[in-house]
Amino acid sequence: MPQNIPLKIEELRRKRVECMKSLNRDNKKASMLDRLALWITNKVGSMGFFMLIFLWTVCWLGWNILTPEKARFDPYPAFVLWLFISNMIQLFLLPLIMIGQNLQSQHSEHRAETDLKINELAEMENETILIHLENQNEMMLRILQNLEKQMK
Repeated sequence: MPQNIPLKIEELRRKRVECMKSLNRDNKKASMLDRLALWITNKVGSMGFFMLIFLWTVCWLGWNILTPEKARFDPYPAFVLWLFISNMIQLFLLPLIMIGQNLQSQHSEHRAETDLKINELAEMENETILIHLENQNEMMLRILQNLEKQMK
């Protein structure tokens, strides 16, 4: 920006709006599968999901340890069916969580870049304000000098 030529307010606003639009476009361009991966990542990474898995495990193991042998469907100590189901859950959720985390990381990087652009615009606005103030000071000094000349 050339010295002593401030940007117009409309131009500064337009630049700020462009930054915000680019952030909104990033949110909207995610595919249905990406949104599903993000939803799963958010749900699996919650305390509710942990409690669900924990309670399921306690009930499963408790039932198969404490009930009479005829009622057990996954006998102690092997718990083969429980291990199989747990491993299948892990195998399916692990890649989905990684995809969701990658998408969250990309969005976070884009948000940080937009933040940087907005900060740069704020700096330009501050410079514009300072240039206006300097110009006003110069004008006031000239007016005072002219008044002093007229008073003499």
